[in-house]
Amino acid sequence: MVTTNSLRGALARWRRPLRLAAALLAVALPLGLFVGGAQPVAVGLVPAPWDKLLHALVFAVLAAAMGYASGLRGGRVLLLAFGGALAVGLVDEWHQLHLPGRSAGWDDLAADAVGAGLGAGLARLVAPRQP
Repeated sequence: MVTTNSLRGALARWRRPLRLAAALLAVALPLGLFVGGAQPVAVGLVPAPWDKLLHALVFAVLAAAMGYASGLRGGRVLLLAFGGALAVGLVDEWHQLHLPGRSAGWDDLAADAVGAGLGAGLARLVAPRQP
């Protein structure tokens, strides 16, 4: 029979590898956005309105990964996850201004912000509780 204490112990053993995986994901996603987004194949890759859904999904994952990897709790994890993901979104939109065939848009940034908010909320939910 699984007890609450044995479940907590199992989760505690996985916390460090999961935080490392989250940190790697938090680095890989922006690199993928900047390097992959600069490729000619990225122009028109995902048609509207599905591109907004993809923006929200990518930035939700990014914010959740940043928040979980940080090890912070409470409002600080929300601030870091949302702010960090939104900063990546701002830099990505600025980057697109300089790429042939690409364009920046406030609607893309808004979708990034929605996703970042959802991901930050998820990071807050799964953050370790205060002892």
